[in-house]
Amino acid sequence: MADTTSFPPLKNDLILRAARGEKTERAPVWVMRQAGRYLPEFRAERVENDFFKICRTPELATKVTLQPIDRYEGLLDASIIFSDILVIPQALGMTVEMVPGKGPHFPTPLVVPADMAVQLKEKVDVHKELQYVFDAITMTRHALNGRVPLIGFVGAPWTLMAYMIEGGGSKTLSKAKEWIFKYPKESHELLGRITDVCVDFLVGQVHAGAQMLQVFESWGGELGPHDFEHFSLPYLAQIAKRVKAELGDKAVPMCVFAKGSWYALDKLSVIGYDVVSLDWTHTPESAKAITLGRVTLQGNMDPNVLYGGDEAIVAAATRMVRGFGSTRRYIANLGHGILPTVPVEAMELFLKTVHRVGLEVAAEEKAAELANDVKIIG
Repeated sequence: MADTTSFPPLKNDLILRAARGEKTERAPVWVMRQAGRYLPEFRAERVENDFFKICRTPELATKVTLQPIDRYEGLLDASIIFSDILVIPQALGMTVEMVPGKGPHFPTPLVVPADMAVQLKEKVDVHKELQYVFDAITMTRHALNGRVPLIGFVGAPWTLMAYMIEGGGSKTLSKAKEWIFKYPKESHELLGRITDVCVDFLVGQVHAGAQMLQVFESWGGELGPHDFEHFSLPYLAQIAKRVKAELGDKAVPMCVFAKGSWYALDKLSVIGYDVVSLDWTHTPESAKAITLGRVTLQGNMDPNVLYGGDEAIVAAATRMVRGFGSTRRYIANLGHGILPTVPVEAMELFLKTVHRVGLEVAAEEKAAELANDVKIIG
């Protein structure tokens, strides 16, 4: 078993300080899906290995996790373990395939509530089912050699439930929504079972070496405000509360990302997370006004801007950092995962612009503070 007791000392803790609300020298930056399909080195790896084989082989997961850290040396302030949110349905007993050109596919999705008894395990031992993720996290922590912190993650219960019922991606989520409207009691039962596994999985990731956690409610915006409050928010809150309680003094910063759920930002900022990640439907001004400094904000440039050319990337990244600020409660990121055909040069320009503008804004903020101090003394 990999050594989880003597990790290399951390050389860059910028993102952890920002997540905790501490002052930083500049805004830290990382990108959702930064390890993956847009990188030529990852595509080369996929020629030789199936997607889930990479996830399940710690050496390969470590190699892929480090690819963007190596390529963009000194530009990324965090790494995120290469895995997939659908390892949870797999741990529950479902078969998930990654079909080239199509994405995830469940050959036998849940059709009616009675299928839960047939297809899903009553009890899930995450150390038995998902030890490969824990091993990859530990191995990656050592391989990073303290360059940046390592983020662990999980899919949120509603998003995972939707995949398990739809059998893959969907434009309408009509089958999953049929469940919450026709079978609300059974839907809550399923959400609760998924939540239990998510909690155990996140706790295990921290014990394995993860230094920050993110919960992805990727399909949160497919629910209206009422349904989000009933079928998403309570389970997101449970995860934050229970993970922190189980970890105690080993707790790490936690981030929630509910894509499209702009109407729930006020509630997401008070359910126990340290960071709330934003998609591009938020302005910095409104997000800060709604959250009132209770949490660190993360995001939120539209990933499609990375197709817009140098001028558009610089303008959007500059506007983002200047809007959110650079030294208090902000982590720069995209508003969703980087898209598979984005040029690597566009990603590099985005990161360099965030660094440059972040340092400029930090200097301006410091000058303003000094001027204010002089004014007060005077």
